Formats: sequence, structure tokens, C-alpha cells
Amino acid sequence: MFEYFGPRLKSYLKRMGADDAAAEEIVQDVMLTVWRKAGQFDEKQASVSTWIFRIARNRQIDIHRQVARPELSPDEPMLQPAAEQMPDETLSRAQIEAHVREQLKTLPTEQLDLLRASFYEGLSHSEIAEAYNLPLGTVKSRIRLAFERLRGKISRD
Repeated sequence: MFEYFGPRLKSYLKRMGADDAAAEEIVQDVMLTVWRKAGQFDEKQASVSTWIFRIARNRQIDIHRQVARPELSPDEPMLQPAAEQMPDETLSRAQIEAHVREQLKTLPTEQLDLLRASFYEGLSHSEIAEAYNLPLGTVKSRIRLAFERLRGKISRD
């Protein structure tokens, strides 16, 4: 059985993207699986060759997924918690946030509503245009004008 299916499986796996060594390894693993699980084969479901090639295909996919998702290192900087802020930094940030909230209240309603939809609801400009029944250009203009107003008021203070 190995002499017959081995070369065919190896060729099939190489066409699926496995290198020579990986294809041989998978063939060995597949043939061992066939030996161990021969009792599970159901000739009503598929032919022997279909069953064996399906096992090989699934094993190749499993290996590809493992390679595509490498193990993450616990020392990865992006996985580390943020450093605690000093009390003066926390106070400063709170003051800035309060100031920005106050300045947001000075915006015209049509601009404020679109900013909220964009930043708090996470809608794209196209989604906002559809939700508010406005042309896309109007949505973009109002959001840009709101930013310019805020930038001018916040930078002066």
C-alpha cells in the first residue's frame, strides 16, 4: 500500500505547496494514520484512494495553519500591559479630555452628530452618508470642518 500511495501522495502534497522533506513527513504520517484508523474507513462514503488523499490534504492544511499562525512570545512588547501613568499625567489627560468635551459642545449639531457617528459608533463615511441620508461629500466636508474648528479652539487654549 505504501509503495503504491507513497509517491502519489508525495507528488500531490508537493503540488499543494509542501517542500520535499515536508511532503515525505506528511506521507509517513498519513500512512500511519491509515494503518491506525483503517477500521473507520467506510467504502460507502468514498473510495480508498479518496479517503487517503483526503487525510493527506487535511494534514497539509493543518500544518499550513500552524506555520501561518506562529507562536507568540510572552516577551512580545505588544502583549505587555501599558505602563502605569504618573498621577500628574493622569490629571493632565483628564483636564485635556474635559477641555475637548467642552469644545465639542460648541460645534454645530450637524457636525457633532457626524463626528459621534464616526468615532463613537465606528461608522465609515459611506455608512454615515447612508444613515443620515446625506451625500458622501457633505459628510466628509462637515467632519473636516468640525476638525478644523476643534483644532483652532484647542490649539489656542
